[in-house]
Amino acid sequence: MKVVETKLPGAIVLEPKVFGDERGFFMETWNEARYQEAGLPARFVQDNLSFSAKGVLRGLHFQNPDQQGKLVHVLQGEVFDVAVDVRVGSPTFGEWEAVILSSENKRQFYIPEGFAHGFLVTSDAALFAYKVTGKYNPKAEGFVLWNDSEIGIKWPIDAWPILSEKDRAARPLGEIPVEWLPRYEP
Repeated sequence: MKVVETKLPGAIVLEPKVFGDERGFFMETWNEARYQEAGLPARFVQDNLSFSAKGVLRGLHFQNPDQQGKLVHVLQGEVFDVAVDVRVGSPTFGEWEAVILSSENKRQFYIPEGFAHGFLVTSDAALFAYKVTGKYNPKAEGFVLWNDSEIGIKWPIDAWPILSEKDRAARPLGEIPVEWLPRYEP
């Protein structure tokens, strides 16, 4: 497995070994010892799966308290996947990293606790899988506006994306009270 560091400490891209032949392919999507060696936590508590059409943008979501680290990958299709550091006091606060994840490149992206996460479906549809380190807590949900000009994510779209009501109502990071955001702990 190849591990690719990003400019956001703790946010890493994983390129698992893929074994393929005329029958198809095999790959490990999780191996506790190997992934822990790569810097991921050993404990995940829940697996999630979402299916979305082209142009759907889900995010930018975080939880505080009850933060969630996420190991994400695409089973079908392609997404533009984004992590944003929203930890108050972090040297990379408000910075973002994006990775193209697809069923073809088979990459995985680990988004650490304390980061907001979102993705845009760039193929006709996408089946998106993720493991999380914490349980979903609707009372701890936080939303950062997907097109916050201060963050400046360069989403690969020409038209307005398809958003949920919650994502349409999200606020820019600078307008979210700091007590609602995770804290950076070096």
